[in-house]
Amino acid sequence: MRSQDHTEWKGRVAMPTQREVDEAKIRQHVDKIVEGIRAKDLEGLKKLYAKDVVSFDVEPPLQHVGIEAKLRNWANVFTFFQDVTYEVRDLTLTVGDDVAFGHCFGRLSGTLKNGTATSGMWVRGTFCFRKSDGNWLIAHDQVSVPLDIPSGKGVTDLEP
Repeated sequence: MRSQDHTEWKGRVAMPTQREVDEAKIRQHVDKIVEGIRAKDLEGLKKLYAKDVVSFDVEPPLQHVGIEAKLRNWANVFTFFQDVTYEVRDLTLTVGDDVAFGHCFGRLSGTLKNGTATSGMWVRGTFCFRKSDGNWLIAHDQVSVPLDIPSGKGVTDLEP
């Protein structure tokens, strides 16, 4: 018996489980986030989030509630970049029937509007998904950097 996306047993191929199908859909969803950021496609990104998304992003305030607030965050990012890239590394998912969560490292980089290239910084990302009408949407996300407690400043030069 071999372990793959599906299992072969005595010449027959077992169908993937619903969890395997859902995990693949969520991974594609994260890929669409990367594509949407690279394309600066706010309408495409809007389709990936729940309308009532709650986002704990790196910029103030403490929380951004609703799809319009989340899209304003991305619009702000796009105003700084001429070309933007987003990289996701080490995505790990746990998938249930109606909810799923994942964590990864992410890095926003590219060319700023003034022509300066930036390699960005690595952040920690957490996604919480909710299945609605067969579609997985991001209901919550959180982006953070480690905190140097004595100085009270974020540590932005770490790499995974």
